[in-house]
Amino acid sequence: MLMDFLIVLAVALEAYLLGSIDTGILVSKFVYHDDVRRHGSGAAGMTNMLRTFGKKAAAMTAAGDVLKGVAAVCIARWLFGYMSGQLFSQFLGIYLAAILAVIGHLKPIYFGFKGGKGVLVAAGTILAVQPVLIPFLLVVFLVCLIPTGMVSLGSITAAASYPFLTLAYGLLSGYGLHDVVVMTVGGAIMAGMVIYMHRSNLQRIREGKEYRFGKKGKDNNGTKN
Repeated sequence: MLMDFLIVLAVALEAYLLGSIDTGILVSKFVYHDDVRRHGSGAAGMTNMLRTFGKKAAAMTAAGDVLKGVAAVCIARWLFGYMSGQLFSQFLGIYLAAILAVIGHLKPIYFGFKGGKGVLVAAGTILAVQPVLIPFLLVVFLVCLIPTGMVSLGSITAAASYPFLTLAYGLLSGYGLHDVVVMTVGGAIMAGMVIYMHRSNLQRIREGKEYRFGKKGKDNNGTKN
């Protein structure tokens, strides 16, 4: 029993510390000798990297954020393989890692607890847990992005759909009630965090001031693009 608790602690720690390795901040600091958080929306995610430093910076940021989400879940799955299984289920460990990885990205211990908004890290964890859901989430994202030009709206909508897709996936896959509940609640927590971090974007969307790619308007700081 003590070993099980130590493994849970190790999973939580590795996921948070991996999540705290903020790719956007590192790329902006060591490649562009700047801090992306001083520009645009103030976030350290792919969208702000794209707007501030360009496509190469955005691609490096996206790759790093997705990979750390994948790594956090894979390490958790490996560690949980050593547990007795009497107290904690495999899915509980996986979603613990996924949630802590996102929290690490939002509030990175290495960078003054100011990071990105967690979309790509969450996508990386989903890729490791339920890769079959990625195409559905991508479709939801694009359906919102293409007509509006708003990445934030696509991200918020995809996040909101994730718990429902997870519930459907669990039921259709024949998982037990306990696992379905853990998956759905874990997915809801992840979605809630991502949506909460987009609250300023939601306010700008309501006010008609949100940045739209490919369209003239005002950015998050009110300056012309």
